[in-house]
Amino acid sequence: MARVLFINAGSEGHINPTIGVVQELISRGEEVVYFTIEAFRERIEKTGAIVRTLDGQKYIQAFISGGREYLLERINGLLHTADIVIPSVLEQIEGEHFDYIIHDSMFGCGSLLAQILNLPAVNSCTTFSLTKESFENMLEQLSKNIPTEVGKQINGEYQSLTAMVKEKYNVEIHSPYEVFCNPAPLTIVYTTREFQPFGETFDQTYKFIGPSISTHVIQANFDLTAIKGKSLIYISLGTVFNQAIDFYKLCFEAFGSSHHTLVMSIGNQTLLNDLGEIPQNFIVKNYVPQTEVLKYAKLFITHGGMNSANEGLYYGVPLIVIPQSADQPIIAGQVANIGAGIKLNMQGLTANQLREAADHVLNAPSFHKAVSTMRESMQKSGGYQRAVDEIFEFKCQNEI
Repeated sequence: MARVLFINAGSEGHINPTIGVVQELISRGEEVVYFTIEAFRERIEKTGAIVRTLDGQKYIQAFISGGREYLLERINGLLHTADIVIPSVLEQIEGEHFDYIIHDSMFGCGSLLAQILNLPAVNSCTTFSLTKESFENMLEQLSKNIPTEVGKQINGEYQSLTAMVKEKYNVEIHSPYEVFCNPAPLTIVYTTREFQPFGETFDQTYKFIGPSISTHVIQANFDLTAIKGKSLIYISLGTVFNQAIDFYKLCFEAFGSSHHTLVMSIGNQTLLNDLGEIPQNFIVKNYVPQTEVLKYAKLFITHGGMNSANEGLYYGVPLIVIPQSADQPIIAGQVANIGAGIKLNMQGLTANQLREAADHVLNAPSFHKAVSTMRESMQKSGGYQRAVDEIFEFKCQNEI
């Protein structure tokens, strides 16, 4: 048995794919100590892991303090989190032994902690992955829009922060790529090479294990018999940016008189009463068991979060992606590139446009062919069991 230090400051999209991995590690005899924020304690504890927490409020405040407008500002924000994450982790594990570390690709100063603790590291990548070259190309393109004086100020802060981290923690940061992507000798990517943009450019240290779909789903009061055998459209804007009453009402207008059955998940921040009269062919809940509903869906209208896109494709459901933020526009573009669905913009969207898009995706054979191919690829990739196979192979290589 080895002891594993898992660092994942946390958001739904970064936590959920790791649940199955942690369960599988523990079932194979590993002991896992998992750092996250308090909101995910119960979910992680159910896997059998030991949970330690980070101050989520302080973490977010530190991250935001770097600035939000430009990518390099966000990188500075991640560097600001070092003083929140690193001392807290080191204090809570003082005197303990760990054999290796698994860290999220975008949160938690994972690669810095791996250096400080001198531990073999595995990178847990729940978004599309980036090679150093592709990241630097992206940073160069995005930096062209920064006014010269602002760019000097942001870069000066980056240099100051990296120097501070080196002085305080005796670790080297060689590039913004290291801060943003937390590279490691082994990277677990929770999608397939076929869905990953430029998937062929990644070497064999990147293991594309497909969606990590486990039995961690929160139990919901949902009657699956009500949707079996129906022409089902599933609508969800995810768990974060889902306060969209106007959009939900637009869906009522688009599909309320259709022959379809609609399941719509609105999250916990929107009240059912705020939606007014709900059409009879709609089932509207604050939460639905997404992977269970997708087994019956003919179409998935989604914000395009990585988990949702992966899960839709895993179950062979064509997508209409209406991206809200973060990497969702990139994911929406890739869904369109592979022919598994289409991208729509929320701004200016009308009920007619949404209804026509749904009819197009439901009836055009090309979408179903592309989704069928992707489903086969996703389901053959191995998921969390393959992830742990790769981690154990990594252990052998490093004599852990």
